[in-house]
Amino acid sequence: MPQNSTAKGDESVISKPVCHVVLYEPEIPPNTGNIIRLCANTGARLHLIEPLGFELDDKRMRRAGLDYREFTEVSVYGSLQSFLDQNPGANLYPCTTKGNGDYSKVAFEKGSCLLFGPESRGLPEIVLNRFPRERWLRIPMLPYNRSLNLSNAVAVILYEAWRQQGFAGAY
Repeated sequence: MPQNSTAKGDESVISKPVCHVVLYEPEIPPNTGNIIRLCANTGARLHLIEPLGFELDDKRMRRAGLDYREFTEVSVYGSLQSFLDQNPGANLYPCTTKGNGDYSKVAFEKGSCLLFGPESRGLPEIVLNRFPRERWLRIPMLPYNRSLNLSNAVAVILYEAWRQQGFAGAY
């Protein structure tokens, strides 16, 4: 399994990541590649829930991730239930346009899990309803817009969580 990259050898970033990014059934290789690079640059870990809309060795994903996969942990699970079973007690926040929670008002703890849905449809109700509604986070945007690009949405919330933690491990 790949190891995390850390600035100046800060071992705490490896053992306890700033956050876990969980992508439920991602569809577009360049988005996942961008998120791999984002995770490598923030010390986050990436978890992918199958089915994936691409192969992990997809050329477009590799190009977007610029081979950053070697600098971050990427785990793949057969289902959301498998992820939950292997990560009991995960401090999970579903990120959705259906949410009412303001991501900037959440006090993110080290190791919080940010759950994002597929690009074409977001998290389905059956997944959202597994979690308390007050944990559903959204990113404010102007009316009449559907959503942000997945990799942009992950970046917005992940950087807020990292900011709250003093940009641990950054130089």
